[in-house]
Amino acid sequence: MAPSVTPPTTEPVKFDEILARLRVLVERLEGGNLPLEEGLGCFEEGMRLCGRGAQLLDQAEKRVEVLLATGDGLRTAPLAPPPDREDNE
Repeated sequence: MAPSVTPPTTEPVKFDEILARLRVLVERLEGGNLPLEEGLGCFEEGMRLCGRGAQLLDQAEKRVEVLLATGDGLRTAPLAPPPDREDNE
């Protein structure tokens, strides 16, 4: 019998901590031995963590844009879109 997933007492705040927790959740879900409610709980936590990770990436991108700012305006280089994202957005 698989051990139960114990949610962390606090949500991870650093991007690396979020990725580490997501890896644990994915491994648990891929194992396929979770009861339905436990699997849904893992999925819900994973979705929350994905949202928080996306926020942190957006904040990091904005910080990079500020750091690249020059006296004659903002100089940015586009980030490569994720492989599953369409360029028509």
